[in-house]
Amino acid sequence: MFFTYLRRELRRRRKAALVVASGLALGIALVIVVSSVSSGMGKAQDKVLQSLYGLGTDMTVTKAAQPQADSSDRPRFRFDAQDNGSDAEQSSDRVLVQGFETLPTSTVTKVDQQSGVSDAVGGLSLQVIKINGQFTRGEFQQNGNGGGEGGFRRGGGTGEPQGEVRGGGANFDVNNYSVYGTDVTRPALGPLTSSKLTSGRTFKSTETNAKVAVLDSAYAKEKKLKVGSTLTIKSVKFTVIGIATADSGDAAANVYIPLTQAQTLSDSKNKVTTIYVKATDSQKIDSVKSSIQKNISGTTVTTSADLASTVSGSLSTASSLASNVGKWLSIAVLVAAFLVAGLLTSSAVSRRVREFGTLKALGWKSGRVTRQVVGEAMVNGLLGGVLGIALGLAGAYAVTAISPTLQAQLGGGGGGGAGGAGGFGGFGRRAAARTLDVSLSAPVSLTTVAIAVALAVAGGLIAGAFGGWRASRLRPADALRRVE
Repeated sequence: MFFTYLRRELRRRRKAALVVASGLALGIALVIVVSSVSSGMGKAQDKVLQSLYGLGTDMTVTKAAQPQADSSDRPRFRFDAQDNGSDAEQSSDRVLVQGFETLPTSTVTKVDQQSGVSDAVGGLSLQVIKINGQFTRGEFQQNGNGGGEGGFRRGGGTGEPQGEVRGGGANFDVNNYSVYGTDVTRPALGPLTSSKLTSGRTFKSTETNAKVAVLDSAYAKEKKLKVGSTLTIKSVKFTVIGIATADSGDAAANVYIPLTQAQTLSDSKNKVTTIYVKATDSQKIDSVKSSIQKNISGTTVTTSADLASTVSGSLSTASSLASNVGKWLSIAVLVAAFLVAGLLTSSAVSRRVREFGTLKALGWKSGRVTRQVVGEAMVNGLLGGVLGIALGLAGAYAVTAISPTLQAQLGGGGGGGAGGAGGFGGFGRRAAARTLDVSLSAPVSLTTVAIAVALAVAGGLIAGAFGGWRASRLRPADALRRVE
């Protein structure tokens, strides 16, 4: 009897049912779209962060570089020529530690021993400045800091010198590129993990001191290098064994070599600039950070959350709108939809006073009438849920199909410090100037669909509560007053 009466009443009141269901559908669809877009924003931000510090890294440990006030600390390149003043083709290069003060490799072990740390690995960030040309006797001194940013205008790994030649003349060019020393025995952490090998191979765990290198694809293309080519750094010849392409944006370095070789080239034996840390549990990141800061003095610990706060541009703006304005808009629309559904159901019951009063006069109890009203409201709520899920999926699919491009500007740090955008990658000044283009998607998870179903049921229950309350107050005499 319950289902027979329910089916008959829903057929009779299709328009009213559709109005209630449509209101709920709009709210549910908005929740799905906003939730999916927010999820897409999160994945886009993760992609940006991965381009800086690599996959699987939860935090990095660094030591901020001290400012160089004395011009004598700036790198000099000395060139000799014949006393008769004739020109001579010469080449000279310097390998400099970039971005941070070095830390002893024993610090890696200390970090790895902290509670909540799953793994820790050290790396060394370097900058190579190579000058080739014809010189008369003299000296070239670079202006600016040792990291190369102030001394050269860089473009794709090369730059024009900003300095002076003392005591002679010169006609030369400058090749300026970044090198990263990676621990080949711990390949799961570090910036190289954010790049995909596209040619050749990566390092073997036995190549701790081998003269081999993996190049970023953009740098390899610019310098016309390939697997099997030879790259000379400070008179040491490295064989190119692989070419890697960054998954998003720019690579962390132009050249990757074994850590021991990087330490030798830069006279930084048993030194690292960055320690990459993976926590045992993502929920323990804050406690691990506090533990490292407390037990290892003089270091700066930067988490992905710290780095994310430095990301600006349209990606950051859109993410803020989705998580703040979108969230509250969804809540407001849902509340309005629930209230409208409840009021419409209550109003519909009021218009059926004669019907329900007659049923009570025939022996229906208030509980039976209430269950009938709640049943109708639940069907309307489920119908609204189906429509809402369909609309939400369509909206999320449209966002993914259009795939709008958002920009992420990586900055906010004052050069070399770990608090800046380069804190994870170890290339603070280099990363601060980067702008990445990220395509937005709107993935819909099963959790989001489950929430939508729960909202549909909740909407039906709320509407049924309004209608049931109104129906429970009806008396048989109300039917008689409505008889014309």
